[in-house]
Amino acid sequence: METGTSTSTRGNDSYETIKNGSWFNQFRNGCNPWMARYVYGLIFLIANLLAWAARDYGRRALNKVTKFKNCKEGENCLGTEGVLRVSLGCFLFYFVMFLSTLGTSKTHSTRDKWHSGWWSAKLIMWPALTIIPFLLPSTIILLYGELAHFGAGVFLLIQLISVISFITWLNECYQSQKDAERCHVRVMLLATTSYTVCIVGVILMYIWYAPDSSCLLNIFFITWTLFLIQLMTSIALHPKVNAGYLTPALMGLYVVFICWCAIRSEPVGENCNRKAAASNRTDWLTIISFVVALLAMVIATFSTGIDSQCFQFKKNVYSEGEEEEVEEDGVPYGYGFFHFVFATGAMYFAMLLIGWNTHHPMKKWTIDVGWTSTWVRIVNEWVAVCVYIWMLMAPIVLKSRRQRASGT
Repeated sequence: METGTSTSTRGNDSYETIKNGSWFNQFRNGCNPWMARYVYGLIFLIANLLAWAARDYGRRALNKVTKFKNCKEGENCLGTEGVLRVSLGCFLFYFVMFLSTLGTSKTHSTRDKWHSGWWSAKLIMWPALTIIPFLLPSTIILLYGELAHFGAGVFLLIQLISVISFITWLNECYQSQKDAERCHVRVMLLATTSYTVCIVGVILMYIWYAPDSSCLLNIFFITWTLFLIQLMTSIALHPKVNAGYLTPALMGLYVVFICWCAIRSEPVGENCNRKAAASNRTDWLTIISFVVALLAMVIATFSTGIDSQCFQFKKNVYSEGEEEEVEEDGVPYGYGFFHFVFATGAMYFAMLLIGWNTHHPMKKWTIDVGWTSTWVRIVNEWVAVCVYIWMLMAPIVLKSRRQRASGT
């Protein structure tokens, strides 16, 4: 019994040493969950690049691709279908990892070692699962394309809950500071800066994307965004809610950013989208914008994947000693959730590269362009506001229900 305890203690000590060590030390000790997440992120980035290459530069690989039975002279394995096939391979890899690591709670367990190691097996499994979709008929691939709409929507929902949870955590972190006066100044400064950026962003969107009164749709999008910021602020400052200035200000930044992305996704050639018309030709600015958008999507997937805490709805009822023991033996992040986010992220990057439309051809070096993309972003903005308002109102609603129930 003592031997087992000492072995476990030594294992925990070595894990703690790796965790608190340098990035190089984490890389050198390859079988650890902190380094593993970067490797999975790199695999995801490579899958994104493969999908982009299949869409924009697949014709150069035409001779190789035609060897596959279901490619019909390359037509069914390039362009939109090429993106979907690479996405399906990436989805299968992370979904297998999700099923095999779901429920992992202890370090040094078999599933923990599978998540953090066995890279030689994974280097065989990942390419094999990437090739398999190229052997499948187009009907299955197009069916996956339809299902990917739902999976990408799930990813967006997870992402916005993660963003709102981070904003709420930041607000609570500031409120818990010992130096209340200095903390209050910081909160006011950050909130004021956020509101200023929101107003400047709205003005610039009016100038760039609503140059005349005929641009009714863009005017509606921008004006409604301004109204939503006012609505969130009013609810947050209500005496019964009293959530402060910071969270609605940061949420305002988020919804202004989503609105800007939505209007930028409008197809080139629209009279109201001057910025898109100006970047109609492929230049360095277009290429840099594409690369930044691709990296931002990978980083967003990675950061959301390791944020499993905001999806834990169970209350911790441990005492301090028990909690310490749980933290020592517990995994640093939810492995199953991490892989699930990457699996839905695989569907999401496919939707971005094909403009959420399996029958819509995309220009080179473009990402998330088309009317479907625009409306997906707009709906995402409205859902984000609804989720945020519900998070503000839920404690009050649940409290009144409890009072009514106890009164009866």
